[in-house]
Amino acid sequence: MDLTKSFPRSPKEKLAGVVMLPRTIDKARASKAGKLGEYHYDCPLDKEVFTFLGVDQAEFAKKADELDDRQLEQWVRQDFLSGKTQSDIENFNAEFLADAPAPGSESEQRFLNLRNRIDASRTDVTTWPGLLDLEEGRSPRPVRA
Repeated sequence: MDLTKSFPRSPKEKLAGVVMLPRTIDKARASKAGKLGEYHYDCPLDKEVFTFLGVDQAEFAKKADELDDRQLEQWVRQDFLSGKTQSDIENFNAEFLADAPAPGSESEQRFLNLRNRIDASRTDVTTWPGLLDLEEGRSPRPVRA
């Protein structure tokens, strides 16, 4: 994976039913290859996935390097999702996709500055996952699975 030449997958895409997981995989693989570009592996959004799954970022990166997506999905399902309900996964996804900066915060100011630099008319984009999609040229609308 070379993130100096392409974007990682959308944070709204799912693998094993979990949003952000494919993007985190892309960044782990790019990190291993020394091709992260402007991206960061183990960023706060990646950390949300690791926390939900209960996996260490170093272990995840090692597996992402060793396994293809199908095998990685199997590993995640077996080792990390077997104790979670469908409701747990849906709640994580909903909370993740609704992640927005707190009103009046420094984070909100960064968010608004970036969104306005990309497209000031897109006031409908209010979440971090939506902003990432907007920045990377994808529709900020939710991905249906």
